[in-house]
Amino acid sequence: MKQVSISEFRANLLDYLTRVQRGERFVVTSRGRAMATLISPVNRQEEARARLEELARTAVLHDVVSPLDEPWEAAG
Repeated sequence: MKQVSISEFRANLLDYLTRVQRGERFVVTSRGRAMATLISPVNRQEEARARLEELARTAVLHDVVSPLDEPWEAAG
């Protein structure tokens, strides 16, 4: 993770935010002490879609409509 001083960050705010949006990470420092960590936010919609796609790949589907080979009586 790259470090950037707060004065450098302020002077080039838009550039750093654009770089963070592209996936870079930065630690903003003041007098050598870490003040903040900049990372891009998690896109919850993309994250949920990825989980659903993984579930779709591993899901097992069974036929619940076709009749069974076993006779049964309906309660009536």
